[in-house]
Amino acid sequence: MTEHTTLNRWIADQIRHCQPDQVVWWHGTPAQYDETLTMMVKNGAAVALDPVKRPGCYLFRSHPSDVARVENRTFIASERLADAGPTNNWIEPGRLKAILSGLYAGSMKGRTMYVVPFSMGPLRSSFSKFAVLLTDSPYVAVNMQIMTRTGDAVLAAIGSDGAFVPCLHSVGYPLSAGVADPAWPCAPIEQKYIAHFPEERMIWSYGSGYGGNALLGKKCLALRIASVQARDEGWLAEHMLILKLTNPEGKVRYVTGAFPSACGKTNLAMLVPTIPGWKVETIGDDIAWMRFGRDGRLYAVNPEAGFFGVAPGTSTNTNPNAMATIAKNTIFTNVALTDDGDVWWEGIGTPAPAHLIDWQGKDWTPSSKEPAAHPNARFTAPAAQCPAIAPEWEDPAGVPISAILIGGRRPTTVPLVQESRSWRHGVFMGSIMGSEITAATISDQIGQVRRDPFAMLPFIGYHAGDYLQHWLDVGASRDPAKLPKIYSVNWFRKDQHGKYLWPGYGENSRILKWIFDRAEGTTDAVETPIGRMPRPEDLDLAGLDLRPETTQALLSVDADAWRRETESIQRYYRIFGDRLPAALTEELESLKRRLA
Repeated sequence: MTEHTTLNRWIADQIRHCQPDQVVWWHGTPAQYDETLTMMVKNGAAVALDPVKRPGCYLFRSHPSDVARVENRTFIASERLADAGPTNNWIEPGRLKAILSGLYAGSMKGRTMYVVPFSMGPLRSSFSKFAVLLTDSPYVAVNMQIMTRTGDAVLAAIGSDGAFVPCLHSVGYPLSAGVADPAWPCAPIEQKYIAHFPEERMIWSYGSGYGGNALLGKKCLALRIASVQARDEGWLAEHMLILKLTNPEGKVRYVTGAFPSACGKTNLAMLVPTIPGWKVETIGDDIAWMRFGRDGRLYAVNPEAGFFGVAPGTSTNTNPNAMATIAKNTIFTNVALTDDGDVWWEGIGTPAPAHLIDWQGKDWTPSSKEPAAHPNARFTAPAAQCPAIAPEWEDPAGVPISAILIGGRRPTTVPLVQESRSWRHGVFMGSIMGSEITAATISDQIGQVRRDPFAMLPFIGYHAGDYLQHWLDVGASRDPAKLPKIYSVNWFRKDQHGKYLWPGYGENSRILKWIFDRAEGTTDAVETPIGRMPRPEDLDLAGLDLRPETTQALLSVDADAWRRETESIQRYYRIFGDRLPAALTEELESLKRRLA
């Protein structure tokens, strides 16, 4: 119990309704964390990995029905349908509460309710938001300790009358006396609900124990609810990495970047530069909260305390800093287990062993038809363990942002890098970003672009058109000289044979160098119909085996392709109806005129 009357009343109400066998307050101590994991190993929910190979590491296997975000079961229950907009699932709040109240009734029987106070952002930062999570999942409790600041210090910061976001979570699997608890309890897919009540600043999640469905500080609070708070309070809650870039002279610039899934966001956040003398350090790999400082510049904090990364494809080649980060004190979910107590996944960079236990707990050999690790297998690791973590990653004032990157997978049309002509033009660029659909998906959609404005489409807590207007508004009254420029980057341009033109990974530092130098005013750009771009000689390509015609292709602007692109944009903009900002329509028409 605390001295916070509203908090105490809410907890008591949920205890009566959910009926847990016992209630445990999460203190945020290493001892409680270790004891909880030891208990889960004892009851078969977790596997302790080899203490020499992976000290302090554990493996969990989810139910096959509970392996990813369930966007079709994720709801924005705003008071009005129009405020949820065309990109969100909506249920009237009263109706959704009635459905969930029925499901929550007795849902924690036979289980422990963990009361987890948590902070998104450093405790002493004006950026930060407090919340309290009630969950019947010990897996969620230990993951929250890694991903957020938890426990008694947060409770003290909330005090007797502080604001907090109430977060209720149940796996939806009550236990009767004598009934064995499965290793991964969850409800059937049709009973899974991840519900957000934006006007009440409240989150209810039922039926799933996995990832962002259950770690409610992540996408639910840090993006869907925080985006509404940001709109109302005049700041930005974004699905963005934050990195620190230092040049050979010791000058520092900070950059954020919005990239949809599978577009290399974590790899970029932990980049190892290939150009001599340059250094990249990590502030955050997934979420940025940004506010304007007294000096008129935009400052960003990473509200998270850990990394919740996709394991498959992560290797010492693609992301050596991530591999070093997860060498200890890490929770792995749905990766494969080696016979000597280590982990393995597709793309880890070492050959598959002759025998593994796969993510479903079954024997696996290289001749098996199914992958050993689930494609969305995850690791949860403390950010402080990253060898590339910047010393100021927890600075309560945030770091000043010089550039905002946006990018997707575009095999054609979009060049390697382009700079916005203005803040408004940059918001236009952010509104149309996305990835091209390939032959791996439905054939009649090949070549179409799945638009994902600022990589936020699944995470905006209100109408997407109003979200884009908010971006326009926050920069409208600011000194343009102090606003960060917005840059479109595309590491995924291909030639006519389907081969990538740009080597990517550490070589992306060459593009960051040009962006850095643009902020310093020490390099040129040329005007094109789509934005400002480098000439080949403006890029540091020394030591890179890149033919001049390849560089030219990477920086080319195909007017015919861009005219087709404007037609696609116009069709896409129709989904916003009368909530599409007029400024974006004007930017589209201006682009058409420049292309003509």
